[in-house]
Amino acid sequence: MSYEMIAITMFAGMMLMLMTGQRVFGAIGFVGALAGLLLWGTGGVDVPFAAAMKLMKWYPLLTLPMFIFMGYVLSESKIADDLYRMFHVWMGPVRGGLAIGTIGLMVLISAMNGLSVAGMAIGATIALPELLRRGYDKIMVTGVIQAGSSLGILVPPSVVLVLYAMIARQPVGQLWLAGVVPGLMMATLFVIYIYVRCRLQPELGPVLPKEERDVPMSEKLRLLRAGVLPLVIFFVMMFPFVKGWTSLVESSAIGALAAFVAAVLKRRMTREVFETSVRQTLAISCMFMWIILAALGFGAIFDGLGAVRAIENLFTEQLGLSPWMILILMQLSFIVMGTFLDDTAMLVIVAPLYVPLVGELGFDLIWYGVLYTITTQIAYMTPPFGYNLFLMRAMAPPEIGLTDIYRSIVPFALVMVCALALVMAFPEIALWLPDLVYGK
Repeated sequence: MSYEMIAITMFAGMMLMLMTGQRVFGAIGFVGALAGLLLWGTGGVDVPFAAAMKLMKWYPLLTLPMFIFMGYVLSESKIADDLYRMFHVWMGPVRGGLAIGTIGLMVLISAMNGLSVAGMAIGATIALPELLRRGYDKIMVTGVIQAGSSLGILVPPSVVLVLYAMIARQPVGQLWLAGVVPGLMMATLFVIYIYVRCRLQPELGPVLPKEERDVPMSEKLRLLRAGVLPLVIFFVMMFPFVKGWTSLVESSAIGALAAFVAAVLKRRMTREVFETSVRQTLAISCMFMWIILAALGFGAIFDGLGAVRAIENLFTEQLGLSPWMILILMQLSFIVMGTFLDDTAMLVIVAPLYVPLVGELGFDLIWYGVLYTITTQIAYMTPPFGYNLFLMRAMAPPEIGLTDIYRSIVPFALVMVCALALVMAFPEIALWLPDLVYGK
C-alpha cells in the first residue's frame, strides 16, 4: 500500500471511530497505535510510549491547569456579576447599550478565562434574562451571547492557542499577542453591527428607563472598579511575561494566584467555590492531557510515514492547486468538522496533517494559528450541529427555541467571515503586535 493510501486509511478510520460516538482521545489514540503496530510490528508500541513520555516532560503544559483554575475562581466567585452591573449602568443610555455591554463583558470574561464555554454560561445565566426583561429582541440577544462567548478562544489567555502552540511547536507568547488585535477587531465589528442595527430598528434594543439611568456618580465609579479588576489581573500576569522577567508557566501561576487573592479580598472564596474550581480544573486538565497524548502519538505515525510530503505533492503537483486555494479548502474543512466536533478535537485531528503542510506551503504558522481559531469560532456557530448552538439551547429559557437560535447567529457569522477575510488578506493584523514585542 502506498504512503498516501495508508494516510487516507488512517484518517478515514479515525473519522469512522468518531462517528460511532467514541471518546475523541480514544478514537485518535487507537487508530495511531494500531497503525504503528501494523506498520512496524511490536516496535510500533514505542510510538505512543514516547508520546506519553514527551507529554509528561512538557513543562509548558503546566499553564493549562493554572489558566483554567484562574477562570473558574473568577467565574464561581461571581465577579462576573459585578462586571455586568457595571456595563448595565454605563451603557444603559445608548440604544442597544446592554447588548453592546454584553460584548464588553464577554471580552473581559475571555481575558479572565480563555474558554468559550465559561463566557456562554455567564452570558446565558446573567445577561440573557436581563436583556429579555428589558424588552430586547430575543433573536438578536441570543446571537450576541453566542458570538461574544466565542471570543474566549481568541483573546489571551486562550487555552486553545496554548494547545495549538504545543502541537505546532510555536511560541505561546507570540500566538497570544497575535490573537489580541484580531480579537478586539472582531469585538468592535460586533459592537458596530449592534449599534447600527439598533439605530435603524430602535425596538430591537430600547434605551433604559430614566429612573434606572439616574445612578449616583459614586456608585458608577464603584462599579467601574469592578470592571478594572480583570484587567489588573491580566496586566499583573502578562506584563512580566512580555518583559521577559518570567516564563509562561510562572506567569500563569501569577494569574491563578492573583485571581485567588482577588476572590479572598472580596470575601467570596468560600469552601464551595474553592472545591468547585479545583474539581473543574482537574477534570478539564485531564481531558486536555489525554487528547494531547493521543494527538502526539497519531502525529508521530504521520511523521514516520512522510504523509505530509505525499499530500502536499498530491495537492500542488498532481491537482495543480495554488497554496492559497489549499489554505481556503483547509478552512472550509474546519467549518464542516465544526458541525459535530469541538475546537480541541478539530485541532488534534488535523494538526498532524495541516500544520506541517501550512509550513511547507510557505505560510506563517503564528498567523495560521489565528486563522484556525477564527474559523473554529465560525464553525462553532454553523447550523445544523454547531457546538455553541446546542450549548445555547441547553442554557436558554423556554421561550427561545432552536429555530430562534439558528436565525440569531446568521448576521454574526457573516461578521466573523468578514473578520477572517481581513486577517487572511492583511496578515499584519495578526502579526503586527508579536513583531512589535518580540522583533521580527
